Amino acid sequence: MKTMKLFRITVLFMVLFSASATLLANQLADSVVKPTHWTLSSCIDYAMKNNITIKKSVNTLQQSRVDTKQAKAALFPSLSASTSQGVTNQPFGGNGSYGSSFNSGSTNTYSGSYGASASWLLYNGGKNRENIQYEQLLNKIDELNIATSRNDIQISITKAYLQILYAIEAIKINENTVATSKATLDRGNELLSAGKLAKPDVAQLESQYSQDKYTLIQSQLTLSDDKVQLKQLLELQGSDEMNIDVPTLSDDEVLTPLPSIEDVYQTALTFMPEIKGSGLSTEAAKLNEKIAKTGLSPTVSLNAQVETGNNNQSSEGLFKQLKNGWSNYLGVSVSIPIFDNRSTKSTVEKARLATESSMLDEQDKKKTLYQTIESIWQNGHSYQTQYVAAKEKYKSTKVSFDLVNEQFNLGMKNIVELTTQKNDLLSAEQSVLQAKYMTILNAELLKFYNEQKITLN
Repeated sequence: MKTMKLFRITVLFMVLFSASATLLANQLADSVVKPTHWTLSSCIDYAMKNNITIKKSVNTLQQSRVDTKQAKAALFPSLSASTSQGVTNQPFGGNGSYGSSFNSGSTNTYSGSYGASASWLLYNGGKNRENIQYEQLLNKIDELNIATSRNDIQISITKAYLQILYAIEAIKINENTVATSKATLDRGNELLSAGKLAKPDVAQLESQYSQDKYTLIQSQLTLSDDKVQLKQLLELQGSDEMNIDVPTLSDDEVLTPLPSIEDVYQTALTFMPEIKGSGLSTEAAKLNEKIAKTGLSPTVSLNAQVETGNNNQSSEGLFKQLKNGWSNYLGVSVSIPIFDNRSTKSTVEKARLATESSMLDEQDKKKTLYQTIESIWQNGHSYQTQYVAAKEKYKSTKVSFDLVNEQFNLGMKNIVELTTQKNDLLSAEQSVLQAKYMTILNAELLKFYNEQKITLN
């Protein structure tokens, strides 16, 4: 009794320990170390390990490798064993055939058979070996697809991260605008008390102040939305805190000379996975064409079989029955295709057309790559020019606003002139901000296609 109780306690302990260990393992798997402050580099590094799209690409590669193992296994013989056991009942006796003598009483016969067979494909036009090469090419293509997924995520994160930086600076501009509007409203109330400003003008200042606060709230909501998009790329929960590190970007960094289009393009051709993948796809298509042609070749197979059996109606013992019933078979089979309703010929023609399509796809990918790099370079150069012009316009607009604001405080300018200058200043600030981050974005993308690491730090 004590032994049984101890056994139950031991089993219960083992079950609880196993459940606790499983729970702990799951928690450790789910608990991924997350940065306290997110830089562009840390975002990219984190996404490389956690993004679902990348993980799915890795899973596809693993499946492809299984297909390669199966293709290699086709070079070896196949072996199978079989056995069957049965009971035959003759309820009225006899030997079970018409015209036999009648014997009263039922008869039960137990019989068994045992065998093993092997088959080895010796020749099929080289199809098996070419299948292995084909699957190995697909493995390399899947590896490049993983690299393509990582590149796409990296570019998407760069765009999302810079959009957040833009939103952060936009909030600062709107906060300054709200502060300016508040100061202007306070001064307007002072002028109203002094009898130098009418109530409708003060009401207009109040309206402008409310509008500026609304714009600030909108910019804050935009920042929240931009962070949600980045979290989705990083596979983070919506409740996860995200403190973005804001780098200091000087004018020298913004106005760094851009590399030439041709230099970037030639570099990109050597390492971009989609270009390498399209080249391998063309090789795979040509190999698939060869595989299709093997359907015109004869196949030669080696077959072997052994079998024996036993029956309880025999007067001999089991082992003697198995010995006497033993038989061996060894043979070679040859299959020569003669007429298959054009099936093989159609397969060959389709494979040839697939090769031509793959070659065209390779050319198209190179063309698309050049167009992408050219567009990025043109945008980068254009926004650099806009940035310089926007900075100059901001300086002059700032001087004009400060002058009009000072005159307004002295009662020398009306509310319309002040509002116009303030809106011009806000527009100039936004132009500088937009040109700045669009320039940085295109410069970073050019770095990426020039085989350089994207980083703002």
